[in-house]
Amino acid sequence: METNSSYIVAGDQLICAGMDHQSVPPEFGARFGETTTRLDFSYNQLREISNLKSFANLKELVLDNNSISDGGFDLPLLPLLELLSLNKNKLEDLDVILSRVVQNCPGLRYLSLLGNTACPSELLGGEEDENDYQRYRYFVLYQMPRLRFLDSRAVTPSELKEAKRVGAYTKIVKPSNHMYAKSQGRTPLKEPFSPLPASCEGTPTAKATFGKCKYVYYGKHSEGNRFIRDRHL
Repeated sequence: METNSSYIVAGDQLICAGMDHQSVPPEFGARFGETTTRLDFSYNQLREISNLKSFANLKELVLDNNSISDGGFDLPLLPLLELLSLNKNKLEDLDVILSRVVQNCPGLRYLSLLGNTACPSELLGGEEDENDYQRYRYFVLYQMPRLRFLDSRAVTPSELKEAKRVGAYTKIVKPSNHMYAKSQGRTPLKEPFSPLPASCEGTPTAKATFGKCKYVYYGKHSEGNRFIRDRHL
């Protein structure tokens, strides 16, 4: 085992978790690319992953808890990859994600997208959320029928059969704020929204004070007390 302040090498594994990397350092690929089959870059600040092209022999890739968006999801060709974990990133467009995964990871068997906008939550408990999540699974399995595990559940034969039948029609589409406001005949909200008047925005002069008050209120002059008689006590 080789340990460094920015990585750990254990056999054919390269672990770079929690190091605040914004991209994969190119020197890592030059040094470890050919011998690494499992790469863990979870809990960083990754915004793009193009430098993964040097890790052509990867079988497992863990990129959980990063800042990868649709534009930064420039996944290179990884023909041997079997597991891809992208939990808790900033991925929104499921079509973009699946098209790149299908094209560049033909041998993928395990995929997890939990915690991304592209993946409906099944943890909120509502029936609508559960239905959305199941439709999402059908759509993903229709695009990637060779998957054996999606998110937190194994793919069942009956689920795969249903995905082949209805998957093409189960894509979940959510309108943006602009689309919704336009359909209602309203002007889209400006982002970010502020409840303050325009004259107060950008004026960092607000102050607060903290102190003690000597007055103690006992309730003797409360308006409510005039309706209370001795017999009520």
